[in-house]
Amino acid sequence: MSFADTTPTLAVPLRFLAGVAAGIVATLVMDLVMARLPEGDTQPSIASGVLTTTSPSTAPERLATVVHYLAGFLTGPLFVWLLFATEGLLGDRSLVAVLLAAGVLYLLMVGFFAVVVLPRSMVADSRVGAIRRDWALDALVYTAVLASLVTVVSAFL
Repeated sequence: MSFADTTPTLAVPLRFLAGVAAGIVATLVMDLVMARLPEGDTQPSIASGVLTTTSPSTAPERLATVVHYLAGFLTGPLFVWLLFATEGLLGDRSLVAVLLAAGVLYLLMVGFFAVVVLPRSMVADSRVGAIRRDWALDALVYTAVLASLVTVVSAFL
């Protein structure tokens, strides 16, 4: 009998906490990737610029950092919620459920940035393609790390 069998209601909040922790780690790993890409930390600056209606080059750096890490940390529990939804649809925990939840999360992350945030930014049109490509790669790394960590921790709950 596993720990989760004796306290099934405890497994749910523990998985959400695992999502937060995995979101923290995934954000830190994504930061390593961002630092090596041509657009670097442009995405957080774009978010800060959109929130303050300023250009990314003059957007508040502290706000960019706060928004970046807050979004990264809170996307972890969003993934757990998507995972619960896919597990409910498929009837059990499985690799298919994880991949489906990760795919949906990736599309939401890239879509939200590319369709909602980036068009509202004040970046030159010539940079938009490079920024989208960098974000797609950043989001892919984040999602892969997040899904892997949540899956491993969930196996013990």
